Amino acid sequence: MQRTKPISGELLKIRDEVLQYALDYGLDFYPVVFEMCDYDTINILASQGGFPARYPHWRFGMDYDSMSKNYRFGMMRIYEMVINNDPVYAYLLNVNKTVDQKTVMAHVYGHADFFKNNAYFSGTDRNMIDVMANHGTKVRRFMDRYGQDKVEEFIDVVLSFENLLDVNQLFQLSPIKTKVDLTSMKDDIEDGASSSLKTFMRSKQRTEKAGKKTKLKKDVRVFEINNLELPTSDIMKFLAENAPIEDWQSDIISILREEAYYFLPQRMTKIINEGWASYWHSTIMTQNALNASEIVDFADHHAGVMAMSKQNINPYKIGIELLRDIEFRWNTGRFGKEYNECDDLHTKENWDKKLGLGREKIFEVRRSHNDLTFIDEFFTQEFCQRQQLFTYDFNPQSQRNEISERSFLEIKDKLLNQLTNFGNPVINVVSANYNNRGEMLMQHTHYGVDLDMGKAAETMHNIFLVWKRPVNLETIVEGKKSIYHFDGKELKVATEA
Repeated sequence: MQRTKPISGELLKIRDEVLQYALDYGLDFYPVVFEMCDYDTINILASQGGFPARYPHWRFGMDYDSMSKNYRFGMMRIYEMVINNDPVYAYLLNVNKTVDQKTVMAHVYGHADFFKNNAYFSGTDRNMIDVMANHGTKVRRFMDRYGQDKVEEFIDVVLSFENLLDVNQLFQLSPIKTKVDLTSMKDDIEDGASSSLKTFMRSKQRTEKAGKKTKLKKDVRVFEINNLELPTSDIMKFLAENAPIEDWQSDIISILREEAYYFLPQRMTKIINEGWASYWHSTIMTQNALNASEIVDFADHHAGVMAMSKQNINPYKIGIELLRDIEFRWNTGRFGKEYNECDDLHTKENWDKKLGLGREKIFEVRRSHNDLTFIDEFFTQEFCQRQQLFTYDFNPQSQRNEISERSFLEIKDKLLNQLTNFGNPVINVVSANYNNRGEMLMQHTHYGVDLDMGKAAETMHNIFLVWKRPVNLETIVEGKKSIYHFDGKELKVATEA
């Protein structure tokens, strides 16, 4: 897609100015490439996760149509897109005002610093633009060979459980051990294969050079139920390695798994990542980059981005305010045993040890935290009260949402529940030969919230299509342990404890 162009003229001068401010503050990032595009192009990029080339799929078109309509009717506006890559790519909207472009650049440098230095991004592929393009080439070749509808239907199936991942894989993504016969696909290996498939090819070539012979099944993968590494929450890897599926289907799972793990850190750090970028665009603009004529426009647009919704938590607002609170606390010494055990309200309100450790502390937080640990460690009662946070529920009598709880512990607990596994259930495969019949048994780790059995049934159905044997799920419903059984036709309760 050649619909973007490099920035030029005045924007280059602005970029150099903002870049120097970011470096002076100690931000550290890979080179950032800014590209200019129109609203249609930025909607295309946004619908594809920010990447100019992806595999073909109907959901990208659906997302593009939704974003285009929202933009046309003034319901949504995308100011920028930034991709975790080396170099980092950032896309600017050509109709933004100069002050907006300046703000966006400062915001992008904050994201770029976070991508490079946060621990949860340490294992991500920094060449993902090329990897995504290669994935697209591979999928198109599969479509040419096996039919577009067949391949797209299988992608739909796999996408239904792409959120069932193992967070520990972020730090070193283990390759899928394929059993694929690649002799008929040699032309596809160099351009278009997933990294896991290339890894297998290299190991296969080393084995052949060593004089060892390996027998590989050509069309359908061998189903084995012995010596499996169970339990595992990496369900995509488990299915790719062990389900009785065709070679191209195994590689599709490998491709989608690789992309799912690339996006996982961004889902785990939405609040702290956006808060970090917002902190730096606010700091750079208000302390350095703003001209007198730009103050009102910046304040207006910044306030719009930071506005809290009545329905959802605004990650920009919570993130930036919590980082500012950490900076304030460590500058004044409002932490530790002495402060926490002080019971004099007046002393606490005027507490100031003049430590000046705030900036150092937020850099430390940026290195090591995700949203869950960020909220768990630094979301204090004082912060909750200052931000006037509360929870609400629907009152059937008044037919409206009403404040249900202002308790700090209740609010924090509800927020942490939403962030645990980023709102997705934790599911482990614990047996591939349940009841000695080759059935899969999965186990739901219950954190106090019951599964949505409607969605669970749809996911079990799709896993059945890959596993080709009945699928069982152990969970807790209304305080009772139950095992649900899906045989390809209906979902029923197999046993209850």
